[in-house]
Amino acid sequence: MLRFHNYDVVFAEIPGETTLAINLTGCPNRCPGCHSPHLQADGGEVLDDEALRFLLGRYGPAVTCVCFMGGDGDPSEVARLAAAVRQAMPRLRVGWYSGRRELPAGVAPAVYDYIKLGPWVEALGPLSSPATNQRLYRVASDGTLTDITAAFRQRGRGL
Repeated sequence: MLRFHNYDVVFAEIPGETTLAINLTGCPNRCPGCHSPHLQADGGEVLDDEALRFLLGRYGPAVTCVCFMGGDGDPSEVARLAAAVRQAMPRLRVGWYSGRRELPAGVAPAVYDYIKLGPWVEALGPLSSPATNQRLYRVASDGTLTDITAAFRQRGRGL
């Protein structure tokens, strides 16, 4: 069962998207220097179909994307909820920010439009850092991943 700590409409997580970011709890990664250690606890409200329908009803018309931030403890449930977003509001794009190094076995990338992979390494910085180990991918309908991480560094140049 997934739980979430909070959610917000954000503009920086997915380039070019107005994103409803849902911060999931129960992160098993324990990255040194984690910037959101409160998300390691298994607390917060249950994120089930009913809670997701509520959030989509409230924010869906105002956003272009829904992004699950975390959920590495139950990637198959994140994928199931991503599919539920697609079914409920097909115009919305769907993203997943994972701290895993690779996409977990059994998770089909095509359920998402965007996937961020890579643990937080403080010395390497966030997606906007040229040294980052993290990568944001755009997912094609056939599941092909295209690295679009550079878009975070191009923002200041009018993109």
